[in-house]
Amino acid sequence: MTPEEIIASGNLELYVCGALPAEEAIEVEKAITAHAEVKREIELIEESLLLLAEKVAPPVQAMTWTYILNSIRNVKDIGDTKVRSLNWPAVTGWAAAILFMGGVMWMLKQNNDVNNSLQVTTIENTTLKEEKATVESQLAENNNTLEILRSKDYKAYTLPGNQAVAPEGFAKVYLNSKENIAYIDIKGLPTPPRGKVYQVWSLKMEPLTPTSVGLIDPNNEAGDGIYKFVDFPNPEAFGITLEPEGGSETPTLSQLYTLGMITI
Repeated sequence: MTPEEIIASGNLELYVCGALPAEEAIEVEKAITAHAEVKREIELIEESLLLLAEKVAPPVQAMTWTYILNSIRNVKDIGDTKVRSLNWPAVTGWAAAILFMGGVMWMLKQNNDVNNSLQVTTIENTTLKEEKATVESQLAENNNTLEILRSKDYKAYTLPGNQAVAPEGFAKVYLNSKENIAYIDIKGLPTPPRGKVYQVWSLKMEPLTPTSVGLIDPNNEAGDGIYKFVDFPNPEAFGITLEPEGGSETPTLSQLYTLGMITI
């Protein structure tokens, strides 16, 4: 914490009153040593509390609990039948001062607890609002994508998994052949290992001519597990391979995960 944050936290008042937990008290002592402004603030707090105590109590010779206790215990002098009179106004005044100081410490601690609780609540509310905004944005994006894919301009194709690499895998392609736009759903593919990425290929079959459509990358994610691609040659087939990060110039056929024909 900066000196300004320490001063504003209310911990210095609790430290002066002896009501600060040990760990936080150590931090305050370090701040006092390191920062002159914190030390000066401590001195001002001490002066203020002493001034308050002096205004509550009348002047006395000794300013400690020992004086009060001794005064009460020695009401009668041993070996002397003469009763010693007490300075009751002084005793009462200092008792009131000590009670007042206790009240100040309690109020400071309560204020500090309330501030900490408010801070935690504020952080939790902010986090919930951010999470809610993220979920709402994702939901709106998914709904928008679904509306597009349900239109008559898009035709759906399934890309079966390669039995040698991913026999249970598959992907779906939603193709608008007029505008050369494809949405590819890869929910049926396993998560690629670290350092690898899926790459989509548009294929002409005779002769076999692969053209990279693009990488499965967060930058072109259009919904949950759905990715958008544009501006690619009219395909006769789509294939998806597993490639090193950054992609490859040509497909790694040994890592061909899905392949499916396209009929337009």
